[in-house]
Parts: sequence; C-alpha cells; structure tokens
Amino acid sequence: MQTSKTGGGDPPRLEQARYGFSVYYRGRALLSRVDPLRQAERAVESSLPLAAETLYLLPSPLLGYGIPLIMRNLPPSSALLCVEADAALYALSSEHIGALEAAGDERFRFIRTGNPEAPSAFAGRTWGRRRFRRVKELRLTAGRQLNADFYEAALDLLRRSVATEWSNALTLARLGRRYMRNAIRNLRLLAERPGVESLDFGVCPVLVLGAGPSLDAFLDGIERRPLPPACRILCVDTALRPLRERNVRPDLVVALEAQHWNLRDFGGMGAWRVPVAMDLSALPATSGVLGGETYMFWTRWTELSIFERLAALKLLPAELPPLGSVGLSAVSLALGLGTGPVFTAGIDFAFTLDKYHCRGSPSHGEALARHTRFGGLYPAAAMRGRAVAGGGAYSDPVMENYRSLFGREFAGTGRVFAIAGRGPALGVDTLSREAARQAMAVAGGRNGASPAAAAPAPSRAPLLRAFIEREKGLLYELLGILTGDSKAAAGRLDSLLDAASYLWAHFPDCAATDGARPPSSDIVFLKRVRAEIEPFIKVWEYAVHGL
Repeated sequence: MQTSKTGGGDPPRLEQARYGFSVYYRGRALLSRVDPLRQAERAVESSLPLAAETLYLLPSPLLGYGIPLIMRNLPPSSALLCVEADAALYALSSEHIGALEAAGDERFRFIRTGNPEAPSAFAGRTWGRRRFRRVKELRLTAGRQLNADFYEAALDLLRRSVATEWSNALTLARLGRRYMRNAIRNLRLLAERPGVESLDFGVCPVLVLGAGPSLDAFLDGIERRPLPPACRILCVDTALRPLRERNVRPDLVVALEAQHWNLRDFGGMGAWRVPVAMDLSALPATSGVLGGETYMFWTRWTELSIFERLAALKLLPAELPPLGSVGLSAVSLALGLGTGPVFTAGIDFAFTLDKYHCRGSPSHGEALARHTRFGGLYPAAAMRGRAVAGGGAYSDPVMENYRSLFGREFAGTGRVFAIAGRGPALGVDTLSREAARQAMAVAGGRNGASPAAAAPAPSRAPLLRAFIEREKGLLYELLGILTGDSKAAAGRLDSLLDAASYLWAHFPDCAATDGARPPSSDIVFLKRVRAEIEPFIKVWEYAVHGL
C-alpha cells in the first residue's frame, strides 16, 4: 500500500484492485475496485474520435489512467487541461502523472486551483486566444464528485471565455473597419476637446444608470425621495431620454456605439446642456448632439500599431478596457473619475416580457408604436430566454456573459454596489434602494463639491495635422508598391503592412488569428489590402480638413 505525501486529515490511499490501483479518500473509492485502468480507457474510447481545435477539461485526473490514450488520439490543434481542486489529491496525482508534464508536450497541462476562473485564465496564458473553438469535458474518475460545483463552474467559464473570444473576433470582422474610420474622423476632436481624465468627482458617490427595465422602479422612487445632492449621475446614452422625461439631469452621458442607429438616443434633446463622454471609435455625429461639453476616451478594440504612434505623441485620451457593453464601460469610467463608491441601477442584463429597456427609451417607444391587435409587445427573445431567479425577468447567453464579466471586473474593487432590481445578481454587493440612498448620503457628506474640469489645454491641431500627413504618406507609399508604380526595398513592404495594420485587421482570417496576417507573398491578401487603401486615404483627408 502507498500513501500520498500530504499532511493533516486522512490522506488519500492507494489499494490494490484486481487490475491496477484504486484510490480511497473521504470514505469512498474514487476509481473502480476491479479494473480502474480499463474502465478509464473505455470512457476515453466512448469519446473517440477526439475533435480538432478543442480544449478538453479533465477534472481530478487522480492516477492518470486514460491520459496516455487521450494523448495518442489528441489532434495537434487540441489540448488537454487537467484540473484538481483538492490539495491532497493534487499531491497524489503529481506523483503519477508528473512524467507527462516533464515530457514537454504543449498540448498537456495539469494545474491545481480552487478558483473556477483560474482554468480559463490559465488556458488563455498558455495557449493564447482563439486557439480553440470549443470546450469539452472528459469524466474519468469519481474525484470530480468531491467538488462538483467547482468543476461545473470552471467548465462553464471556460466555455464562456472561448465563446466570448470568438464573438469578439466576429465583432471585429463586422465592425473593425467602421471603428477605425470613426476613430480617424474623431481625431479632430482630440485637437480641442478634453479627455475624461480632466474630470474629477473626488470622493463623491457616483450613480451609474443603465436603461434596463428595472430603471423605471428606481426613477419612480427617486421622484418621491430625491438623491443626496453630492451624488453624481452617469448614465448610458439609451437612458438619456427616460431621465429627461423625469427631469433627472445626469452629470455625464457615456456613448460607445459606432453605428448610426445610436442617434435615436439623442433625438430632440440638442438644447439639453449635458456633457458627453465619448469613445474615440463612436459615431462622430455623437459629438455636439447635446449642448454640453464632449470628453474623449478610447478603448483598444484590437492591437493596432497606429495606437502606439498616437500614444508616443501623447495624443490619446484616457484608455478604458474593451468591455463590449456601454453599461460596463460606464461603471469602469465612474471608478476612474474619483475614489468614492459607485452604485448601479438599471444595469439588468435581463428583459421582461413587455420591454427590453425602460419606459421612454427609443426601443420601448418603437415597440409601443408597432403594437396592434395583431402583434403584441412580447419580444421574440423571450421564447428562448432563461427565467431569472425571482420571476418576471429573462436573460439569454449574451446577457449572461456580460453579467459574468461584470462580476469579474468589479467584484474585487470593493467600491461597486448594485441596487436591487429584477435582473440576475451581478456578482457585487446588492443593496435595497433605501440602503443605497443612505450609503450615498453618508459618502456624499464627506465631499459635496461639484465635479471639477481642468483648464482647456492648448490646441493640438498642428501636431495632429502632421500626424495625419505622415499616415497618408504611408498609405500612398504602400499603394505605389502594390500597383507597381514604385519598387520597395527589402523588407519595406512588410514594414508598411505592419504599420498600416488597420487596413487588414478586420479581415475574417486575421481577426480570428488575433491580428496575425498572411505573408507579404500572398497575392490574394495584397489585393484585398489594395482595395482598402484609397477609401482610407479619403477618410484621412476628411480628418485633416476638419482640423
């Protein structure tokens, strides 16, 4: 009999089975007491053939039975991640499958963790983004049952992570060109408009308002009992009209959307002097729609060398992480504007049977306008939605991904609090409306000063003009090489393609490979790049004329 080298409690022990060894731990056998090796191999055989571009998760591998068979049948594009949550079982397993790690096969890894988020983070660091198209589980031992909730959560987060990575790639392929065109047009704003870093909310409490259905009840409540005067209000652009209808004036509106339909949120409110925090890649018309100041920020939607050139000249405003949701971005911005607590309301990541957004929002108004005796208000998504605990609200996989991201991003800050609504739990402390109001009053009592903006910076128009002319020069040089009008020195074509990576980063084959491009000898790729150059030259010319 052999025991593992662990201390404290009863360690797992090995006992001779008819063929091989079984593992006893916590009063139960975790492997077959007859033929554990053959049982594990049969479980693997039932999963053959193993799929390509797949990350296989093996919970609690114990003695490693079945792993050699997996590795012999694992496609080169796939990988096997073994995870153990129990320290004593990890010590036992390390003694028996350590040789597999020592062999140096990059497709195999074994980790111990009690954090369900750790496997997805480890997979990203080890194999990179968009290496796998799917995640599958292999169950070979009963060790999984000792920490079943942990392994279920880890598997769910791995699947969500892979799905999000591919969703981001699809978004880049669909909207990457528009993001870049908007960013170039918005460079004129960087010449005169301040960045969000010039704002300072101090230690004032900040209330971030989304446009979810639960915002109605919250706004009805503050109409009866107003917020403490020191509380600062940030809202997403879709919540702007509902706030105007209730005479609630936000201190800042956050705009992220790059497409034209977003202008519905601002219709008819041009005289309202409310400042806007606007992403560099947002629709250019967003600036100046309202009567207040425009403050700039930017998000890195993908890796582009032009960002580094802009940063080297100190032309970029404050950077926010690319979270994909205006509600998440608004909370992230609120955390950066001061040191006080941040409260959220109307960020539901859920919908009800009669509306996606609160009363007064453009989408709700359009739904009411379409409502007839032949067609109801019920959104089609309700048919595939999942009911949220508490009843009356529904969510879907996309919204659940955002909810999970909310918790991962903000739970550790200790400064973000959700005001109870009808949506799913956001992963941060939840307060009732009254408790949140009292907390705002306490926090606001420490500092009642208004948000302070820095003095206007000198114009950067000359610097931006010089930058734009250099960028146009790179495109003209690349165009000349691709049309045969000029010859390139050795390596110059590759250098120009890398410098102007925004020409091809949105190509589907490049978006899916995290920005890696085909070689400069690929004629089809060069023809596709050639088709992008002249439209972008026109955008650069538009930008320089706007300065």
